[in-house]
Amino acid sequence: MDEDIAWAVNAWPSAAGTAELREDGSRIVFRGRLSLAEDGGAVLEVGGAPILFDLADPPVPKGVDGTWVEVRVAQDQVTVWPHGI
Repeated sequence: MDEDIAWAVNAWPSAAGTAELREDGSRIVFRGRLSLAEDGGAVLEVGGAPILFDLADPPVPKGVDGTWVEVRVAQDQVTVWPHGI
């Protein structure tokens, strides 16, 4: 992911507690459970797949850790790499 999470700009709480990945115009919408990392990054778990994000300003509120969040990023900022289990 080449776009950072900026709270209330491209990320906010989600009322829906289900994972989702969809296209909305020129944006890709990710909905999942957000975990904040100690190193200043974040992991959004979407349907069992971890998606790594860096955090930008405004910062994500600490109370958001472990909650359902929706993140919208530009299509050209998303790269998919195959991963074998």
